[in-house]
Amino acid sequence: MTAHQSSTPIDSGVRVRPRPTVRFDARNGDWYLGERLRRCDGSGNVVAHVDDLPGCSASDLLRAMRRRHAYYGDGATLLISKVPVGFFDDEESPVGAVAFELHDNTLNLDVTVLFDDLDDENEVSGRFSSALAPLLRRYRMTFSSAWPDPDYVAPPWPWHVRVTLSPRGRDLGELFRLGQDIGQLVRAMTDGKLTRVTAGDLVRGGHAHVLIGQPEGHWLDVKSQHYDASEHGQISLAQAVARFCNAESGGLVVIGMNTKKVPGGEEIRGLCPVPRDNRMVRRYEQILERRLFPPPDGLAVEAVAMGEEMLVLIDVPPQQEELKPFLVHGAIVDGRIEGAFISIVRRRGEASIPITAPMIHSTLAAGRGLLRRGEIPRQEI
Repeated sequence: MTAHQSSTPIDSGVRVRPRPTVRFDARNGDWYLGERLRRCDGSGNVVAHVDDLPGCSASDLLRAMRRRHAYYGDGATLLISKVPVGFFDDEESPVGAVAFELHDNTLNLDVTVLFDDLDDENEVSGRFSSALAPLLRRYRMTFSSAWPDPDYVAPPWPWHVRVTLSPRGRDLGELFRLGQDIGQLVRAMTDGKLTRVTAGDLVRGGHAHVLIGQPEGHWLDVKSQHYDASEHGQISLAQAVARFCNAESGGLVVIGMNTKKVPGGEEIRGLCPVPRDNRMVRRYEQILERRLFPPPDGLAVEAVAMGEEMLVLIDVPPQQEELKPFLVHGAIVDGRIEGAFISIVRRRGEASIPITAPMIHSTLAAGRGLLRRGEIPRQEI
């Protein structure tokens, strides 16, 4: 080695670009996700297995689709199959409801949902845009459009929901799961908006996270912690349920989610599951049995497992007017517990308001009037 030679490598300053995680080979039309070769189906779309997606970059997929478009005039939709790996065939395997597509030179999710009714396209698109806004905003996505599949002439009708996404720093596995969440939320909102029933089904089905960004309102109330066993906690639980019993449409109380203040009210910020305790459901039921009168029809207290933690769901169906008002044994007055008092509350928006003395008197007077006319059997009172 001469004096001017060195064993230390010299940095040339040339940066080596890492191998793309998704590639399109224009010579033969083959696709690669990681090191897995995936060929196009008979329609020119590439079919991948769901296990191919984790670790694959959405930005790489967008570049590959643009390359495909430059050669063939289309970007080839990436369809996803969830069949067991041993049965996967990229030309024959059935595909699921979530796909990736190139549209207007941007990367989009295409989510297919089934409906029994074929409604007006513009009306449906508007309803979905509004209802999906909180979920899409949280994940840097934008609603693009919704339309019925033109190849179907009888129900159930497949509808496509197209969502534009920002690919930078995104993993295809993560985006696929978000597509599934979009599908769950759209299926839950067959009329274009969440209801007590559909939100309850989402929580029971393990999809409570899609409620993040939704506002609290006249039928939805969430709590970050259990109601404790103190008298204050018992009265607070009974009042939370009584508010929905005295409301027109019932409601849901979900324990294990938190909120943040926004203009006009509060919206759900995130999940904070509570420790799993199989005795908690029965404890809540016993508190309501002691504190709430009359017993609500159809009231359900349920534990929704989340690993070692859980959410508690209290589902309050709409109650018959003849049962109202629902009374809570105990009251909280200026922060003080008044155990001998009776409290009556109902829900308005995300706030709770007391039922006034004139309202109670009018209800009692109406009941006495019906009794005098013999319209209500005395044994039912």
